Amino acid sequence: MPGPVLSVTDSRTGRQYDFSIEEGTIRAIDLRQIKESEEDFGLMAYDPGFTNTACCRSEITYIDGERGILSYRGYPIGQLAERCDFMSVSYLLLHGELPDTKEYGNWASQIRQHLDVPENIQNLIGSFPQDGFSMGMVMSGVAALSSYYPEALDVEDEASRRLQIYRLVGKIPTIAAYVHRRKVGQPYIAPNKELSYAGNFLNMMFADDASYVVNSSIEKAMDVLFVLHADHEQNCSANAMRSVGTSRTDPYTAAAAAVGALGGPLHGGANEAVLRMLEKIGSKDRVAAHVKLVKEGKIRLMGFGHRVYKNYDPRAKIIKQLASQVFEVTGSNPLLDVALELERIALEDEYFVKRKLYPNVDFYSGLIYQAIGFPTDMFPVLFAIGRTIGWASQWDESLRDPERKIARPRQIYYGFPHREVPAQKSSDISE
Repeated sequence: MPGPVLSVTDSRTGRQYDFSIEEGTIRAIDLRQIKESEEDFGLMAYDPGFTNTACCRSEITYIDGERGILSYRGYPIGQLAERCDFMSVSYLLLHGELPDTKEYGNWASQIRQHLDVPENIQNLIGSFPQDGFSMGMVMSGVAALSSYYPEALDVEDEASRRLQIYRLVGKIPTIAAYVHRRKVGQPYIAPNKELSYAGNFLNMMFADDASYVVNSSIEKAMDVLFVLHADHEQNCSANAMRSVGTSRTDPYTAAAAAVGALGGPLHGGANEAVLRMLEKIGSKDRVAAHVKLVKEGKIRLMGFGHRVYKNYDPRAKIIKQLASQVFEVTGSNPLLDVALELERIALEDEYFVKRKLYPNVDFYSGLIYQAIGFPTDMFPVLFAIGRTIGWASQWDESLRDPERKIARPRQIYYGFPHREVPAQKSSDISE
């Protein structure tokens, strides 16, 4: 029995076309059948920003933006954040199942083995200007890894792919911490393989001497933040990783492209914009005036709304709770009161409710990062650490896809029509 079809009639020719509907989609290539004549190229779909284009099939992350649902491999994000650590979730994203005790131990051991970065990459980071762009330094460090592991180009070898993923996930926090230490003019701190993934990162960031001890509550918060940022379907940076990866280049080069995409203010830099907004508001009694300016279209409301979610971002609910726990350790921050008041007013105002503007993952995360002691230009770097396993899992999945092709979008050309170059030679033109 044939499945559902989309029937389209071309008003230009009167011809009817039937396209199979599978999983709520039609094949874009099927549109090429629609032609005015046999000489025509065929119809294309114009979709700036790929807002309604599925570029791949994936088993990794599911999002229902209307209902505010996010799950990894079928597990709700809230349960994962509450019951699993980042190492377990990383294993899940890559392998498809949560690890048992033995699998967890082997996986964590593999990551610990690859925490160190080559000395020359340390020197590379040390050569950058102290006030340089942190994400640019991280991107350079990640890209440089390809020079040390040329076997990574053999992307068809599954064992090699897994080894590169161990290296990426292991080394990204070390590169990130070294970038921070370079920027503050402090010596590098070698990875401590006795600590947890999050604990080791915090130690490399902030330990001034052997007496430093990672606070367990802060360590837990950092781990949860890594979990919440681990993957988010086909966002800009994940798409960059997949797209570059379709050329069969090594994963370090592809990951560097993903880091570059994440470094933009509309992606990984959004929580810094939220923090700046809260600082500008300054106090609870000024929130109403800020909201009024937003409704008048004079300023933007940062940290509200999402490209995918038309409901409360499920990650935002978790981070909101996390913020209170962190401030119990670090001390209160008056900006949290500003954020809570802003959220309260916005969620009760028909203007925002009608437009489905709810807090997103960036609304509270910047406050947490600031409280822990991270400078603002490190915010997207922290995002990148958690997201690396998502990028790597997306990349690995794409290489196993039997339908994979090199990414090659088409364009609509609207430049000059055919023109003839003048017969006059350049030598005839007087200077």
